[in-house]
Amino acid sequence: MAWFKRKPKKLDNNSLKYGVGLVTYDDPSGMVSEQFKTIRTNIQFSSVGEELHSIMFTSSEPSEGKSTVSNNVAVTYADQGTRVILMDADLRCPTVHKTFGVSNRFGLSGYLAGNASLDEIIQPTMVDGLSVISSGPVPSNPSELLTSSKMATLLDDLKEKADLLIVDAPPVNTVTDAQLLGARVDGTILVVPQGIAVKAGVRRAKKSLEIVHANILGAIMNRVTAQKSGGYYGGYYGGNYGGYYGTEDKK
Repeated sequence: MAWFKRKPKKLDNNSLKYGVGLVTYDDPSGMVSEQFKTIRTNIQFSSVGEELHSIMFTSSEPSEGKSTVSNNVAVTYADQGTRVILMDADLRCPTVHKTFGVSNRFGLSGYLAGNASLDEIIQPTMVDGLSVISSGPVPSNPSELLTSSKMATLLDDLKEKADLLIVDAPPVNTVTDAQLLGARVDGTILVVPQGIAVKAGVRRAKKSLEIVHANILGAIMNRVTAQKSGGYYGGYYGGNYGGYYGTEDKK
């Protein structure tokens, strides 16, 4: 059974071009959707006695499935009646606007730069109860925007707009953005793809999050197959992972 890969593997960039697969929307009663509901339940039980208003999903490296997991988990929360805002805080490699087919004219970067109001950047989706904040145009100073006082105020303001904020953040080991956000959200989840993630990289990411006192709720191992896991648990949620860490459609 191989949980980790010895060498990193470069994946395709389909998610940057087309968004990620929303199996929880396309096949809400399917086996994979049930697995995402299990993830939702486990997150809820991981925080018994402590209400979570904001959860960040990240990974150790690019193309490890954190957008696929965060986006589908957001749908499952909305399906149970929770008012959810999904924020694309990956200002360098955004995918949420592609996944949900919404505008990326302003988004998070536009709001933080003072070019849009909060109401302008919160966009409804085809999923009842789920709104999204796209990343906005790729800025020249993403880390500075995410550490600004306006970002801190935004996170507070969004508590009034929704029951739960889910943040799709960049990978930890690539840029510092996830550390900055991890220190500000209520909980952080690390996505670890079986057979792709490198053990040393995952350990490094965990340590980096601990340095900023991020509340690590746990890890989600994705891309698990019966073959990789010795034949017991199946559950491969494929979809359009991937992406070199740099978008091709900078605006």
